[in-house]
Amino acid sequence: MAQITLAGNPIHTNGDLPKVGSPAPDFKLQDADLKDLSLADFKGKKKLLNIVPSLDTPTCALSTKKFNEQAAKHPNTVMLIVSADLPFAQKRFCSAENTNSVKTLSTMRSRNFAKDYGVLITDGPLAGITARAVVVIDENNKVVHSELVPEIKQEPNYDKALAALK
Repeated sequence: MAQITLAGNPIHTNGDLPKVGSPAPDFKLQDADLKDLSLADFKGKKKLLNIVPSLDTPTCALSTKKFNEQAAKHPNTVMLIVSADLPFAQKRFCSAENTNSVKTLSTMRSRNFAKDYGVLITDGPLAGITARAVVVIDENNKVVHSELVPEIKQEPNYDKALAALK
C-alpha cells in the first residue's frame, strides 16, 4: 500500500506500481468504441500509460494535453490515457480538446487494472478510482519507468517519462 495525498490530506492505494524491470501486468480496458483492449493490442510498440483519476479535472486534462503534444515525437509509442471516465466522456474530451494523438482507455468494466497496477485509491473522497501515475512499458512489455505522483493535484514528471521512451 502506498500513501499519497489529496490537497495535502493522506489517502492510500491498494499496492505499489510495477517495478522497473518487471513484466507489465496485462489488462482489459475499454476504448472509445467500447472495445476491450489489452497489452497484446499494442504488440511491438512502446506504451506510455498516463493513469489519471478523471479527465474532468484540470491536472488530468493538462497531462493528457502535454502527452498528446509529445506523441508525434515518439512514432513507435502509443500514449494511453487510463481513467475511470466512461468512454463517451473520454471521446467528448478528446474531441473538444483536440487530443487525437493519445488513446483513451476506461476502467469502467472492472477495477482489475487499478488493482494490478497498485493505483486503486482505497480511502478518502476518491476511493474506487485511480491515483495519478505514469508507467512506461517497452516493446517487450517490460516496465522501464514508473512514477506514482505523490499529490493528486500535482503533474507527473514529464521529462523522466519521455526519457524512458528513448
